[in-house]
Amino acid sequence: MLDRPLPSLAAIRAFEAAARLGSFTRAGSELGTSSASVSYHVRQLEAQIGVTLFLRHPHRVTLTEAGALIAEEAGKAFAGLRASFARAAEVDETRLSLTTLPTFGTSWLTPRLGLFRAAHPDIQVELDVSEAAEDLTAGRFDVAIRNGDGRWPGLRTIELFPSVFMPLCVPALKEAAAGIADPRAPLAVPLLGRPDWWTLWYRALGWEQGPPPARFGTSFSAEHLDVAAALAGHGVVIASPILFRAEILAGRLVPAHDKVVPAGRSFWLTYPVSRQHSRKIALFRDWLCAEAAAAREAAKYFC
Repeated sequence: MLDRPLPSLAAIRAFEAAARLGSFTRAGSELGTSSASVSYHVRQLEAQIGVTLFLRHPHRVTLTEAGALIAEEAGKAFAGLRASFARAAEVDETRLSLTTLPTFGTSWLTPRLGLFRAAHPDIQVELDVSEAAEDLTAGRFDVAIRNGDGRWPGLRTIELFPSVFMPLCVPALKEAAAGIADPRAPLAVPLLGRPDWWTLWYRALGWEQGPPPARFGTSFSAEHLDVAAALAGHGVVIASPILFRAEILAGRLVPAHDKVVPAGRSFWLTYPVSRQHSRKIALFRDWLCAEAAAAREAAKYFC
């Protein structure tokens, strides 16, 4: 017997449930199948090991001596598995892995994460910043913060705040940027940030065309890098007054023009629907939504 292959897990599981419950019908109900399926798996198990495990009566089954011996050991094995699953779930609930866009993660989320850790010291946070929309069903990340319309199949989505932008610069450049509302007028300072955002901004002012390519300064790969260049006095940046409100409040950046334009998109907290009852995700969701609500309220001056 020791040299033979182990019987199928389905057969062992059916036997263990039937032995513990004393009924093929109740075992089938627990396993989400029929009593006939349980009976089939038990017979397959008996045929494979060559031992009768149950005595069949008209309305019940009872274990044979051999069946009782196997049932005791199977029960211990499954109890051990259940305990290991419970321990694994407890360990998993102590680590929250999240992925977000570079600018959101660097400029808005990171300065606030310490508040979440202070409120929930039992949860370790691992933050990844990436432009890629990671597959949350792959198991690497628990939650993500994405930018878009919020319609992603299989994911629960909660809107945090809208994507908006306006021209920002250091106070010393505000006078030099006074003519920024006219894309045709000469400008003493270069523009920083995405050209398509500038085009949308100028269209909101009534201009058909955006600024010419010669008006732009150095091109960077992410909004927070554009803002870093603006903070160094290298130009006027098109950026979010919500994400960079701290810089505005501190006086390091000022609006070069008061017009705020929506991008037609929003930032969203997302996680798999199947994980919506996870404690760590629920705690992070509630905390993040409160922080986002405060950010929306504080941004009313701009938005």
